[in-house]
Amino acid sequence: MEIRETKKQPTMCIKVVTAVENLPQLLGEGYGEIMQYAGKHGIQPTGAPYAMYFNEDMENLQVEFGFPTAAPIEKEGRVEAGELPAGKALTDLHTGPYSSLEETYNRILAHAKEQRLVPTGVCYELYLNDPATTPPEELKTEVFFPLMG
Repeated sequence: MEIRETKKQPTMCIKVVTAVENLPQLLGEGYGEIMQYAGKHGIQPTGAPYAMYFNEDMENLQVEFGFPTAAPIEKEGRVEAGELPAGKALTDLHTGPYSSLEETYNRILAHAKEQRLVPTGVCYELYLNDPATTPPEELKTEVFFPLMG
């Protein structure tokens, strides 16, 4: 676990409000839709896919997901410009299935409380390998909690 200074990163993304149980299918379809947009416009992602969460309401979860880009993009259909935030973030690497990510979240939040760090209320995940070709126990997800101040 570490505090890292992050730079603002433009993204191509889809923004939705959904129940948490719909996320796996929504993300799978949405990443495909974003990559179709990228192919059509000759855009290469500049990093790992991400999902950013703006609230903790598991029935009406506000989510932005997509891929980092070199520059902002033009909106087309559901695909629009977004960005990963700049600033200090508490981060940790989760290894294992997505279903056990809550353990990493709890560890990060406990560490933040212990160190008197104040998260902004937004968090995001970078998916470092492909769940279609990686066994669940080997999946690597970097979790970020941007910090106040």
